[in-house]
Amino acid sequence: MDFERKPLIGMVHLKPLPGSYLYDGDFDEVIESAVRDARTLEKAGFDAIMLENFGDVPFPKYVGKTTVAAFTVVAKTIRDEVSVPLGINVLRNDGIAAYSIAYAVGADFVRVNVLSGLAYTDQGIIEGIAHELAKLRKLLPSKIKVFADVHVKHAVHFFDFEDAVRDTIERGLADAIVVSGRATGSPVDVEKLALAKKISPVPVMVGSGATHENLPELWEHADGFIVGTWIKRDGKVENEVSLERARKLVELANKLRKSL
Repeated sequence: MDFERKPLIGMVHLKPLPGSYLYDGDFDEVIESAVRDARTLEKAGFDAIMLENFGDVPFPKYVGKTTVAAFTVVAKTIRDEVSVPLGINVLRNDGIAAYSIAYAVGADFVRVNVLSGLAYTDQGIIEGIAHELAKLRKLLPSKIKVFADVHVKHAVHFFDFEDAVRDTIERGLADAIVVSGRATGSPVDVEKLALAKKISPVPVMVGSGATHENLPELWEHADGFIVGTWIKRDGKVENEVSLERARKLVELANKLRKSL
């Protein structure tokens, strides 16, 4: 991942996978929908794509074997269809599954919601998995990078933000950190983003709420942007990726890159 160009990473929000509560029995459509969104993002000029089992509500803390198997099939299909870097995020906090899938399909990075510390969430108390993930990375060495959230969205945190940044990097061994708003699509706190950028020796990414309107403001404080909601049709997260909106964001990013 070339962080010097401040990459745009587009989200492919998977429909409910087999084994999840809302799965409707049509796995072919799950795959085809994901492939369509991935192709749209590549055609629009996004720098990378990340897959997430967004439809698998209510989320468990760690997923089952059926989810891992289905997710791997979708990820491998997309890996064969697009040439841009690919990332994996397994909700709610299954970085072990994410890394395993990424390793199997040749993906480039994973996102871990709680790498260090703990978070109070709608799934209960989620504890960091840095130790377990480090052991797996030692067992299965690869080029796969770990992007870790600091004060992940949809959660309450009691650790100081600055301490959490340092712990995630120095003790959790994150390759990049992600700063988000309170919930999916919510704008990031610019002051927190700027603080993270000031103290972090690794790249800092915006994890939610990036839009065509606020991208110029966020640009100087971040090294990359994970974008999901704004690039969907009508800006609604449940819709498919809009080629028009995705291209519009890429065009703006390209203009901002010329100022670097």
